[in-house]
Amino acid sequence: MAEPLQDHLTGQDSALDSALDSGQDSALEQGLRSGSLLDDFKLRDSPLSEREQQILALERQWWKYAGAKEQAIRELFDLSATHYYQILNALIDTEHALAHDPMLVKRLRRLRTSRQRARTARRLGSDA
Repeated sequence: MAEPLQDHLTGQDSALDSALDSGQDSALEQGLRSGSLLDDFKLRDSPLSEREQQILALERQWWKYAGAKEQAIRELFDLSATHYYQILNALIDTEHALAHDPMLVKRLRRLRTSRQRARTARRLGSDA
């Protein structure tokens, strides 16, 4: 079972301290230190695992800076971005995820579909 994000966040203090000592005080580091990345996360009674609920909570966030989300994924879940998105894509295809957070899951499905269509159009446009 994945460890709770709040526990994982507090376990990042030594890495954050060294980053902060080096003068790198990014918004992500501040968010990890204060726990604000997932302040609204509350484990709900759901067929989804705790990690699946945490992934959906992370997807609710808005990201201002390029690379910040990928860094958060690495820090919070200890996953590469590629592996995280594979898990996310499988997760949003489930009925349990849809029941857990319908608006978010529908938005993520729409975004995925539009990206797939754009890729297909680029391929067909360049092959023609």
